[in-house]
Amino acid sequence: EVQLVESGGGLVQAGGSLRLSCAASGFTFDDYAIGWFRQAPGKEREGVSCITISDGSTVYTDSMKGRFTISSDNAKNTVYLQMTNLKPEDTAVYYCAADPDECTYYNGTYFPLGVYWGQGTQVTVSS
Repeated sequence: EVQLVESGGGLVQAGGSLRLSCAASGFTFDDYAIGWFRQAPGKEREGVSCITISDGSTVYTDSMKGRFTISSDNAKNTVYLQMTNLKPEDTAVYYCAADPDECTYYNGTYFPLGVYWGQGTQVTVSS
């Protein structure tokens, strides 16, 4: 059974940090790219960042650069998203997604294809 399980969300004050985790199982981790996207109420889905597992290359949507860092622990089939200097506009449900082979990135934006995705974890940033 394919599973992507996100964790690490919560309530944090503006300027604070959170680390999200995405634990993957049920598919060959190395054959995919794992990315994060978010969706706030009433807004469209927004790609955040993605890492190609086979070579560790990373991409970030331009507006996320400098504050967010994606990484992976291939031995644990887990991808992390370290978020710093959080802002109220970062409030959203954050999802991880498995994309085939590599990240889809165009014109400064990561586009999650999401062959598989998790149930999401809520991140709330208070002002």
